[in-house]
Amino acid sequence: MDKLIRVLVAKPGLDGHDRGAKVIARALRDAGMEVIYTGLRQTPEQIVSAAIQEDVDCVALSILSGAHNTLLPKVVELLEAENASDILVIGGGVIPTDDIPFLKEKGVKEIFTPGTPTQTTIDFIKANVAQ
Repeated sequence: MDKLIRVLVAKPGLDGHDRGAKVIARALRDAGMEVIYTGLRQTPEQIVSAAIQEDVDCVALSILSGAHNTLLPKVVELLEAENASDILVIGGGVIPTDDIPFLKEKGVKEIFTPGTPTQTTIDFIKANVAQ
């Protein structure tokens, strides 16, 4: 029997809008993944701590606040510092197209912007989590 993919869905920073995070969390759960949702206003340190404690395969960061170029790379950096760089990090939310190459360069494996079908995110996680 295959191990369930464990995904931590997190809202970094001061962003108080979590509709998108809840939509993706439900879609991942319905696709057979185990989902841990950390709630609003999480620091990168809290997110990384939860990811390690929960032994997740993927961290899915949802952000609308505009602080993506700071917060998303910080999560990747902290995971690397904890020897947890095997955890897949993806992002989603209102992220300008021009910022996506920078985020990928900093270790965020993929960015899903508004309108992306949830199945696209599901398929990406399944294809990129080491089983």
